[in-house]
Amino acid sequence: MLTRKTKFLLWTLILIFSAGLSQAQARDYISIVGSSTVYPFATVVAEQFGKTTQFKTPKIEATGSGGGLKLFCTGVGIEYPDMTNASRRIKKSEVELCSTNGVKEVVEIKIGYDGIILANSRKAKPFRLSRKEVFWALAKNIPDPGGQQKLIPNPHTRWSDIKPGLPATKIEVLGPPPTSGTRDAFVELVMEEGAKKFDWIKALAKSDKAKFKEIAHTLREDGAFVEAGENDNLIVQKLDVNPAGLGIFGFSFLDQNGDKIQGAFVDGVEPTFEAIAEGEYPVSRPLYLYVKKAHAGVIPGVNEFLNEFTSEKAWGEDGYLADKGMIPMPEEERQAFRTDAQKLNTLNLE
Repeated sequence: MLTRKTKFLLWTLILIFSAGLSQAQARDYISIVGSSTVYPFATVVAEQFGKTTQFKTPKIEATGSGGGLKLFCTGVGIEYPDMTNASRRIKKSEVELCSTNGVKEVVEIKIGYDGIILANSRKAKPFRLSRKEVFWALAKNIPDPGGQQKLIPNPHTRWSDIKPGLPATKIEVLGPPPTSGTRDAFVELVMEEGAKKFDWIKALAKSDKAKFKEIAHTLREDGAFVEAGENDNLIVQKLDVNPAGLGIFGFSFLDQNGDKIQGAFVDGVEPTFEAIAEGEYPVSRPLYLYVKKAHAGVIPGVNEFLNEFTSEKAWGEDGYLADKGMIPMPEEERQAFRTDAQKLNTLNLE
């Protein structure tokens, strides 16, 4: 029976031989890809890790959750990332991709919670929106206002077209691309819930799931919704100079830029740290870190980095990640996922 380290070295030698390299070039740092939402949290852990241990500071790239998992699942060896961050759980199709490419042992660590925020510049009044109104504003096709059970192209150009009292400004929302976990969570937690306010569309969720998702997940392409890439800081900057616009991103970006932007009330709840932590804010989701077990003990510092990430000083209630805007898990959850990290307990990928 080959050991995990031997298997890893064999994979590396195969990759090197295939690339025509004359000698092995070992990697002496951790490579992490993935979610732009998790990026600032992973970065501060990496910086702390680099300062307080003998290991090099991990290199982190914000590729989006989907992009990160695609890279992560491509193979085992020094040419592939050791870890990936995600602002949603790994999908069945990604599990299958990992398995197909020999990534058989994956450790899943939930690291905390986050809220998805609709925010605008502090130079304007804060928005107060229901999820139905957000669906009404951003869906490519909406239910016929005449009451018939059919869809029409979204005709709304201003927020006041949706409901009197909303700003008479152009609907312009900057949001993440399809590769983003924030986009996945937004369409699931906001757009789907908004669509379900129409009884005949809600019925489709059971009778025709594909049709329901087509209605709820298809966003406008006429300028009302603008894909702004994975750089959430750029969205913040654009909102600061465009008081009429709205942006979609994780709570930490609101928390760190509260002097420039403000969060919209969603279904009457303001997106505060306490409201998300107590489950009152309706648009929140878990955050994850995925690790290749085959790389632990081979790439220097993998186990030690996980120890830092899952320490109370990092992800605890008074940890430095909470200071950055991440919502800590309850103590029982932290203990369970810390054990998974320490023992490298793996998901069943079959």
